[in-house]
Amino acid sequence: MGEFIIKMPDVGEGVAEAEIVEWHVKTGDPVREDMVIAAVMTDKATVEIPSPVRGIVIWLAGEVGDRIAVKAPLVRIETAGDIGEAQSVRISQTPTTEATRAETAKPAPPTPTPAPTPVPVPAPVPVPAAPAPAERPLAAPSVRLFARESGVDLRQVQATGPAGRILREDIEQFLTPGTVPAAVKNGFARKTATEEIKLTGLRRRIAEKMVLSASRIPHITYVEEVDMTALEELRATMNGDRREGHPKLTVLPFLMRALVKAIYEQPDVNATFDDDAGIITRYSAVHIGIATQTPAGLTVPVVRHAEARGIWDCAAEMNRLAEAARSGTATRDELSGSTITISSLGPLGGIVSTPIINHPEVAIIGVNKIATRPVWDGAQFVPRKMMNLSSSFDHRIIDGWDAANFVQRIRTLIETPALIFIEG
Repeated sequence: MGEFIIKMPDVGEGVAEAEIVEWHVKTGDPVREDMVIAAVMTDKATVEIPSPVRGIVIWLAGEVGDRIAVKAPLVRIETAGDIGEAQSVRISQTPTTEATRAETAKPAPPTPTPAPTPVPVPAPVPVPAAPAPAERPLAAPSVRLFARESGVDLRQVQATGPAGRILREDIEQFLTPGTVPAAVKNGFARKTATEEIKLTGLRRRIAEKMVLSASRIPHITYVEEVDMTALEELRATMNGDRREGHPKLTVLPFLMRALVKAIYEQPDVNATFDDDAGIITRYSAVHIGIATQTPAGLTVPVVRHAEARGIWDCAAEMNRLAEAARSGTATRDELSGSTITISSLGPLGGIVSTPIINHPEVAIIGVNKIATRPVWDGAQFVPRKMMNLSSSFDHRIIDGWDAANFVQRIRTLIETPALIFIEG
C-alpha cells in the first residue's frame, strides 16, 4: 500500500491561500481518477479539485470554511502502490456564485465486507408516567398562577418541594432552554432554539469586501429625485417596437448610457484608488459593474466598454452577464475589472438607500423604485413617475460639490432622454 498526497493547487492571481467551500468526500470514502473531491475558493473563482488516482481517502486538511495555504497538503489517499504526492492536478474554475457544480463522479463500488456482528440493543429504560388526569398536583395558588401565565401543565413538572409540592423554581427549571411545555398559553409555543452558521464561501467573501469598503472608504451619499415620466414613455414605445431578438429594455440600459455621457464631463468618478500606494487611476473605458443577486449571494458582473455600446447592446450584454452570474457560468474576467458600479433592487428599491462603494472604485450609483407621486408644476399638482438616485462617492477623491454635479447631470439626461442619444 502507498500514500498519495494532493496539495492545494496554485491557481495564480497571486493568492497565497484558498478557502475550502465544499467537500465531496469524507475520510474512508473510495475515490477514482478524475472524481471531484473538493471545491476551494479564491477571491475570484471557485476551483474544483479532482483526484488523479484511485484509492481510499485517509485524511482531509480541514473543514468547510478553513483556509489552506497554496502547496500545503489538502488530501491524503491510500493507494495500491507507492506513488508519492501530486505535483499538479487538473482543475476547473467556476465563478464565486457557486450556483452550479459539475456532478461528482460516482465512487467505485467498495469491496464486499463480512456482515457486521449484531450489536445487542439495551432494553428501554422505563420512564415514570405523568400523574393521572384526576390527580391534582400540589402547588401554592401563586405557583399555579405562574404556571398558567407561562403556559405550563403542572402535571408535567417534577416537584422538588416538601411532600411532592411543586415550587416556582420547578416551573422555571421546566422552562429552561431545550424544554417546550406541552400546553402553551393562547396556543403559542415558546421557542428557545439557536443555530450557529459558519460564514463560508461567497458569503464570507462578500462580508470581507463590505468591511474593506466601509472601513477604508469615507463615504458621502447624495440622493436626488428624478422625474422618470418621459423616459418611461420612451421605454414603453421602444419595447413595443423592438425587433425580434432584441431584449426588453429596463431602466438600467438608459442609466448606463447616461453614465457614459456624464463621465465624459467628469472623468474623476470613473476611477479606482489604491490607497496603499496613494495612486488614482482614471479610465477612458467605462466598465460598468451591475450588482446582481444570485442564489449564492451578491456578485458584480461587468459590462465592459459601455462607452462603445448602444442602448440595445447594453441591455443584451447586461442580460447575458446576469444570467451567467445566476447560473454559475460567468468567468473571472466577467466578474472583475469594473470602473464604476450600479446597484439596483428593482421594484424592492425602496425610497432611499446608502450603497457601499465597490472597492477600489470611487463611486456607485444606487437606483430606487419608481412611484407615481403628485408634483407641483407651478400651477397645480400633476401625477409624475418619480425615482430617487442614491449615490455614494469616495470623499477622499470626490468632493460633495462634484458628486452633486455628477448626479445632477445624470438627472438632466434621464429627464430629457433624447439627450442620451445625441452624439458628442
